[in-house]
Amino acid sequence: MKDSTGKVIAGFLIGAAVGAVAGILLAPDKGSVTRKKIADKASETGEAVKDTISEKFDDLKEYVASKFDKVKNKMDEFEETVRDTETATTEGEQVS
Repeated sequence: MKDSTGKVIAGFLIGAAVGAVAGILLAPDKGSVTRKKIADKASETGEAVKDTISEKFDDLKEYVASKFDKVKNKMDEFEETVRDTETATTEGEQVS
């Protein structure tokens, strides 16, 4: 997972939101219509941000789970090596 991808997505979303608000504010509509458009765009942008955060969180969970599994496997291997060494030592074998 790259940090730059998140920055690009955030930049895109912010740019889209600013552009939408600027377009709405410059359009010749009544105040109530303009406020409704701003509210709608804010809601859409909020949903897009929520979806992006959810996707990134899922990616992070997968990444952490894969790293956890790797560490657990290494710990299991280490535990087995220690057990083998203890067994060999108690049986008087030469440990290398």
